[in-house]
Amino acid sequence: MAAIALRSPQYKYAAAGTGANSAKITISIDGTIEYTLIKKATAGANMLWEIAELCRDFINITYDGSYTAETLAIISTLTSHASTDGSGTALTTSTITDIGYDGYGTFTEGSDPKIPFGSRPTWLISGDPNHTGINDEYYIYVPNNTSGSVPYIIANETMGYQSYGATDVEITGSPAGIKMNINRIDCTKYGNGHKITFVNKFGALQDLWFFLKSVNTTTKKQEQFQRVVTNTAGVYSPYVHTKQDYNTVANTSITLSSGYYPEWANQWFEQLLLSEQVWLTRQVITNPSATESVPVNVKKNSMVQKTSLNDKLIDYTFDFDMSFDYINNIR
Repeated sequence: MAAIALRSPQYKYAAAGTGANSAKITISIDGTIEYTLIKKATAGANMLWEIAELCRDFINITYDGSYTAETLAIISTLTSHASTDGSGTALTTSTITDIGYDGYGTFTEGSDPKIPFGSRPTWLISGDPNHTGINDEYYIYVPNNTSGSVPYIIANETMGYQSYGATDVEITGSPAGIKMNINRIDCTKYGNGHKITFVNKFGALQDLWFFLKSVNTTTKKQEQFQRVVTNTAGVYSPYVHTKQDYNTVANTSITLSSGYYPEWANQWFEQLLLSEQVWLTRQVITNPSATESVPVNVKKNSMVQKTSLNDKLIDYTFDFDMSFDYINNIR
């Protein structure tokens, strides 16, 4: 069994049997056969299929303030047949079992990337590549008096989330099997910080805190027409709009400054840039003592990776659009 990254191609193959003229694959997702595909085959040649694009349609990661592990149980059954339409008795059968994650590998990590690109169990966030011991690889940066969760993967490819308390400075003895260091940051000068939660390259929900100032912006788009305001006697009211606005659509956005992070944490911000699902935790406008999680879209299209040599201190500014119109227009 393997934990496969479904944002990258995943190839399944097996040799066709003697006398084979067709190849068939059935793809079962969470216990239900969702796809049956058939193509021509040559005896002895590999039957090759790419399944990631098909399987990823079935993964649905959401975040409403709680952390839920979202993966797929995938069974690929490859058979070769003497008939040309994939019917009749199977000449050969190969069954491959996987766990699908909404993650991706990079080009240099090679084909068919597997989560977490290393040994298990471990944390499902990127660590310090320059660590010198088993206790100084993984870190998170969190405001004082704040609790949260960190994703992990265990030996049988299962994903989970390990919670930590509001005053904890480390996580030990967890299913991840390795220490997580928690660096506490005092951000009271700018409030309580802003938490961005995103699906990282491992297909897990990761929190990334922005500790410095924030700027909220509201923009609008609308149409306008010249209105007839005179009545049948040619009289008009000076209090009536002659240039009438309509179809007004409003959008809100927020600009966040990260505060200072170590250089190796550049990979977190890069993964945020490349993520397709991002949420902002913010105060409820009508109840500032409560918080809500809202979907947002990253506005950046590029990011210059900062280094301590070039920039001394590493900090980033990201712009996020709310992933909905401010005026409710859902019909």
